[in-house]
Amino acid sequence: MPKPMDQTDCRIIELLDADGRLSLADIGKEVDLTGPAVGERLRHLREQGYITGFGARLDLRALGYSIQALVRIKPRSGQLHAVEKMIQEQPRFMSCDRVTGDDCYVTRLAIADVSELDDILLPFHERAETHTSIVKSSIFEPRLPPLRPAR
Repeated sequence: MPKPMDQTDCRIIELLDADGRLSLADIGKEVDLTGPAVGERLRHLREQGYITGFGARLDLRALGYSIQALVRIKPRSGQLHAVEKMIQEQPRFMSCDRVTGDDCYVTRLAIADVSELDDILLPFHERAETHTSIVKSSIFEPRLPPLRPAR
């Protein structure tokens, strides 16, 4: 079981989430620690599984993907594993969640034009039903839930 996070750990994660390029020294100034002490805490947070990786936030429009679509996918009987493999192999799917309810998967696609939906989704129609919604705008991007330090 991971060691519970304290308030300083939570603040370090929040700072990194806001700006992943902050130096250890800059984070240290914010949390009253030295840069090496912050580095040690980050190492522990990774070892404990709280931090699983680091990445960049991209502007999909700048990359040529002006449209995002949410696609609910309901595999036909006996097709669950084949459909899951198809989703994994299609690079335009940016995320995929297994869900409860009528559909088995809720996915998010990046596309340059609505006409690309047919190219991506037609191969699924032999094995699944799909329901697509175009994202008009996002209220906010993915964000951290409230972090809870141990008491």
